[in-house]
Amino acid sequence: MASTVTTSKDPAATSRPGYGRLLRTRGAWTFLLPGFAARQPFAMLTLSIVLLVQHTTGSYGAAGAVAAVTGVAMALFAPYSGRLADRHGQRAVLVPGVLVHAVSGLTLTALALTDAPLWALFAAAVPTGASVPQIGPMVRARWGVRLKGSPLMATAAAFESVTDELTFVVGPLLATALCTAVDPAAGLVTEAALTLIGGLLFAAQKGTQPRVARDGHARVEQVPALRVPGVRVLIVTFLGIGSVFGGMQVSLAAFSESIGNPGLNGVLYGVFAAGNMLAGIACGAIAWKTAPQRRLILAYAALALTASALWTAHSALPLAGLGLLVGMCIAPALITGYTLVESLVPAGARTEAFTWLTGAVALGQAAAVTVAGQLEDRLWDGAGFLVPMAGTVLALVTLLALRSRLVTSPRGRTVARGVGHREPVAVD
Repeated sequence: MASTVTTSKDPAATSRPGYGRLLRTRGAWTFLLPGFAARQPFAMLTLSIVLLVQHTTGSYGAAGAVAAVTGVAMALFAPYSGRLADRHGQRAVLVPGVLVHAVSGLTLTALALTDAPLWALFAAAVPTGASVPQIGPMVRARWGVRLKGSPLMATAAAFESVTDELTFVVGPLLATALCTAVDPAAGLVTEAALTLIGGLLFAAQKGTQPRVARDGHARVEQVPALRVPGVRVLIVTFLGIGSVFGGMQVSLAAFSESIGNPGLNGVLYGVFAAGNMLAGIACGAIAWKTAPQRRLILAYAALALTASALWTAHSALPLAGLGLLVGMCIAPALITGYTLVESLVPAGARTEAFTWLTGAVALGQAAAVTVAGQLEDRLWDGAGFLVPMAGTVLALVTLLALRSRLVTSPRGRTVARGVGHREPVAVD
């Protein structure tokens, strides 16, 4: 019985893990560059909606509710998008998806500018969120094809987290600048345009997308990702991470508005995302000896602790410092969670698993945006920061109670025909 498949033609597959080795993987740049362009709008979407709808309605509660509908729709539809990509190929899902997203986003913009009723904004928010292209999970799935059996997989997970967080540094700054200096609708219009252009460029890279099994010999057992117990635990932990993103977006915007400097919002959120990005870079450069399950628990405990202090900050400098610390705690949790997917989930369901986690972040973000918006409207300035505290503490309790499910069972359903969780077919 073969234990792993390591017959990669790429020398990076057998080299010591590191970013330099990773980026020399054959064919990597053909999907990395368009993938970065295509995922950039994701970091702009929620904040662009919040700033536009708050401008037209005057209510953070209404703005948060519309953004939440978008997030819920994305969370519900993302796993099905991932499943379709696993079965029919990424390009078949991406091309119609980015077209629908661009049209829906522009429709939402037009409705907000014409003072349409709130129900109409909700109706437009559903297809806008449902059609968000799942570029991050698709890029991670492509790394899985290029790095089968390689120790560089953990480095790739860290690199993708860094890339995600770089978008969350640039995206909020760009959205805030466009909405405050150009026009309240400029952020959402730019998001739609970038999604369309970047998504089509990424879809054109057919040579690096995972192969779709066409016959019985090459088919890996199709196990729905949600049936893997460890995936369900990770979904809960990622819901808590989403509560941090959503709570920070609304609360930082409200804080900046309350001190008469709305442009500071992008800077504060950029500091938070920069902490995440810097920690992600460090995580990828470390050769970890601690088990990933233990790393996840430690990182999440630190996240819950720092997020619980956010509501105590009443000026910009302490808030920026706490935001930096919170961001630095998010990256290790995200990276470790995505790394665990590689060992828990069969290759044929991996894109679906990644989209469940991405969708969980979006759902947690949506719920947090809604609750934080209501708290900011009804209570004191900064009350929205209670949401990240509650979300992370509840998720930590769940993670501690169910941590045993993150250990791969040697006789579990995640075994695919005698080769562990690897694909039993060659990849060119």
